[in-house]
Amino acid sequence: MKDTSSSNDWTTRPAAKSGQFAIGGELQVNRLGFGAMRITGNGIWGPPKDRAESVRVLRRSIELGINFIDTADSYGPSVSEEIIAEALHPYHEGLVIATKAGFDRTGPNQWVMNGKPKHLREALEGSLKRLRLDHIDLYQLHRIDPEVPVEDQLGTFKDFQSEGKIKHVGLSEVSVEQIKHARKIVPIVSVQNRYSVADRAAEDVLEYCEKENIAFIPWFPLAAGDVSKSGHEIERAAGDLKIAPSQLALAWLLWRSPVILPIPGTSSVKHLEENVATAALKIEPSKLKNLGKMARGA
Repeated sequence: MKDTSSSNDWTTRPAAKSGQFAIGGELQVNRLGFGAMRITGNGIWGPPKDRAESVRVLRRSIELGINFIDTADSYGPSVSEEIIAEALHPYHEGLVIATKAGFDRTGPNQWVMNGKPKHLREALEGSLKRLRLDHIDLYQLHRIDPEVPVEDQLGTFKDFQSEGKIKHVGLSEVSVEQIKHARKIVPIVSVQNRYSVADRAAEDVLEYCEKENIAFIPWFPLAAGDVSKSGHEIERAAGDLKIAPSQLALAWLLWRSPVILPIPGTSSVKHLEENVATAALKIEPSKLKNLGKMARGA
């Protein structure tokens, strides 16, 4: 359900300064989004220590112009989706909530792949119910389960599309070859791989996504808030610019490619506001280019 009672011009809010991208050619979002993994408890398990603050973070994200929120049924499990609905339903027109399926959770920090069609269907029905939606704009396969034929996993997602329960399909933690194979089964509009200025293992995947105009959603974009551990270059450069290392890391991602949609997560309104402030930073491209070279060589 969308709240259309009042206009919500996403282009006039702070996050809009990050630029825009149309996921799947139609879901227009501001490029700086929000990852809702850390609004759960320790180990991404159970409720957060301060549920009220998690609700405030989500509501403040909308006020700041974030209209792309990424979550998963496994965050909590279920907790992240429940809090999103509690905080934001009925949803503003133009808000895209993406979620994922493909894991069983057996305890804190424990993730067990499950790509069986029956599990995927149960996961989708659960997400629709918790998020209070009749369809999901972007539904992502959290991992390709090697124990289940990929045709069965993505064939199930294709069935979801034909049933009108999801609009678009995305992948997570995949290689270029896996993306190419997947696209023979169902159209793929997004890829979510681990990537940051300090972690460039997915460079070839990013380049493929850029060529094909597929949204590239880097997870762990700030290395859990400690990008400075990658070396002194980021910390030193951020100090020279009088900004936080995390802001510089986000600015680098936004500069790196127009298909990148960073989704930094936090359970703090203060940290959220600091992240969004990144969108307005004016940093010389040459400095960002040099930072990328230094961090890669660190």
